[in-house]
Amino acid sequence: MKLSVIIPAFNEEQSIVSTVERVRDTLCRCGIDGEILVVNDGSTDSTGRLAMSTGVMVLDHACNLGYGASLKTGIRHASSEIIAIIDADGTYPVDRLPDLLNAMLGAEMVVGSRTGGTVRIPIVRRPAKWVLNKLANRLTGTRIPDLNSGLRVFTRSLALRYLNLLPEGFSFTTTITVASLCDGITVRFIPIDYHTREGSSKIRPGHFPNFLMLVFRLAVLFRPLKVFLPASMTLFILGLFKLVLDFLIAVSHAGFTPELASYPVISTTTVIFLVSSLQVLLVGMVAEALAVRR
Repeated sequence: MKLSVIIPAFNEEQSIVSTVERVRDTLCRCGIDGEILVVNDGSTDSTGRLAMSTGVMVLDHACNLGYGASLKTGIRHASSEIIAIIDADGTYPVDRLPDLLNAMLGAEMVVGSRTGGTVRIPIVRRPAKWVLNKLANRLTGTRIPDLNSGLRVFTRSLALRYLNLLPEGFSFTTTITVASLCDGITVRFIPIDYHTREGSSKIRPGHFPNFLMLVFRLAVLFRPLKVFLPASMTLFILGLFKLVLDFLIAVSHAGFTPELASYPVISTTTVIFLVSSLQVLLVGMVAEALAVRR
């Protein structure tokens, strides 16, 4: 089997050489005909020079464009139909690549799910990951063990199918996972370990709102009614509740007398809630029709 392994790297001088050597050793040991592409994403340290010293293909960005942009560059230059990606920070077990490759039979993507016996995900990042996973599970209707793992194998044709949709930043892996599952593509998850990274993480707490907006954007693109229908129902319930409240207030003032017929029972707020509910539902139905057509 021929394989292209893409390693995006930004200021990873502490681990880039060891990562490349471990990938090379794994490919040789398992008899995999593979190429290794390191994408140096505008590093300001010695990452590019050290990567070149290993003898693999190094693709340079003049400035830092982002994790997703690096993967796109690697995908465009890859010569194999089967592509593997792995981070350069030493956190992922390179020796599990053959297991992921074996699981590709009948699938278009296999994800190394960080649910193994040894998982060193920082505690501060776990609540955000839990929220994003729950939203993605709801959107796709599938239990996703790991939404944005950086160790995965997929076909080049799958990546090219969504290339214009895939973002330039860290949400590349989240997007390709959600898009594939929404389109009914076979995605498998293989439990792997996850080690403490070498160097400092590039993901910051400020990235969480971006990930959150990404999930909602994908929901509108692939499963619109899962966003618009709950919103419409919420507005309708609020309008119904306000209508009952308006009626009770009118009865308290006018009582059950002929005067009640001329009393302004329905308030402007009630009308806004009910009309908005209908408008959101209609927009959702149009979006759903467009999503099905796409």
